[in-house]
Amino acid sequence: MKTKSMSELQEILNQVGAPLGVSVAEIEFKQGKNPALTIFIEKEGGVDLDTCEAFHRAVDAPIDDFDPTYGQPYTLNVSSLGVDRPFKTEKDFLSHIGEMVEVKLYASIRGKKFYEGILTAYDGKTITLKVDEKNTFTIELKNVVKINEYIEFN
Repeated sequence: MKTKSMSELQEILNQVGAPLGVSVAEIEFKQGKNPALTIFIEKEGGVDLDTCEAFHRAVDAPIDDFDPTYGQPYTLNVSSLGVDRPFKTEKDFLSHIGEMVEVKLYASIRGKKFYEGILTAYDGKTITLKVDEKNTFTIELKNVVKINEYIEFN
């Protein structure tokens, strides 16, 4: 199925979301038997079900006017990014500098493929991770399977 520019759609959605304090983090279009357009949103203080519902209602008509699928049917979904979402963009990395993260690697470094530590630097090609007072090291992003925010369960 042919679709219109997702960057144009994102611009429209951000304009609609601004009064709600919502911005679009990512748009995903899955084709196949049941096509679906999923809009991942973010908001300072977090996204809850009421935020998703309000945003969905606000963008329904503008999306219909834009017609991203040239009249073909699809399901519209609005979702938060989720707490365990992998970092994908520069903004994801930079917004977590100084915070605890979880890093899963393709190949072991110092005998381990999984680390928890403080993300201290990001330059687009590498991250620097402080795992304790004595161990800080730099990892090339091409060696990272997944990096996401550290989640502590109480």
